[in-house]
Amino acid sequence: MYLGYVTNGWAHHSLSAAIDLLADIGYRGVAITLDHNALNPYGGDLPRELSEIEKLLARHDLRSVVETGARYLLDPAVKHEPTLVSQRQEDRLRRIDFIKRAIDMAATLGSDCVSIWSGAAHHAAGRDAAMADLTSGLQRVVEYADRRDVDLGFEPEPDMLIDTTDRFAELLDRVDSPRLKLTLDVGHLHCLGETPIPAVIRRWDGRIANVHIEDMRRGVHDHLMFGEGEMDFPPIIAALAEAGYDGGVQVELSRHSHDAPRVARRAFDFLSPMMEKR
Repeated sequence: MYLGYVTNGWAHHSLSAAIDLLADIGYRGVAITLDHNALNPYGGDLPRELSEIEKLLARHDLRSVVETGARYLLDPAVKHEPTLVSQRQEDRLRRIDFIKRAIDMAATLGSDCVSIWSGAAHHAAGRDAAMADLTSGLQRVVEYADRRDVDLGFEPEPDMLIDTTDRFAELLDRVDSPRLKLTLDVGHLHCLGETPIPAVIRRWDGRIANVHIEDMRRGVHDHLMFGEGEMDFPPIIAALAEAGYDGGVQVELSRHSHDAPRVARRAFDFLSPMMEKR
């Protein structure tokens, strides 16, 4: 188990600068949110940038995850769109293409997984139709990931079609593949009342590929600095250790880019003593 940081909290830095600073602080991994300034899959200089990041990760001996949750990369007007549950087929195909490009990058970087989510359902035909579209698109993504020998970490997200781990279990009944694993955001668990969190970790022991961590309050989806919410973190870290989890615990403070170096240091100082005890 290693401590990492999601780069959606470094929007005002280049990816290489963020990686250098995180390594200097002591982080052992980075969850790279593909975005305009971070390995843009549609950028003309991607091969060179990808090679540079591959070498930089190796120089710092950092592990990585590829994250696909950029806010406005695919649609400059609507956050997080299009998705695997968009109503128009051509929009869903754009998201599938984006995830496949992310899988290709993860294969090059040797990343732990590609982290994905369902998207918010605005399907005129209802939830069943949205689930059918999600299942169809996800099957294609899983088959591609298998060919590239890359795992997927599916993240239940508040206000999305798949928002809880129970919904994720429902999805697994439709698309059950060893490649389809779980990105577990412990703040989301607290937000939606999936508690006690250590029990949820035990339930999904063996399927967790990626962990996001931040503080949060019940019923409010707002990623908070540690100590500003309601969560109790030592039992969470202990449960991950007891489960034998060996992936990343990725700090996700996506609204703190304006103060990223100081925030990353504070988060490291808060979490690393707990993890060193394990």
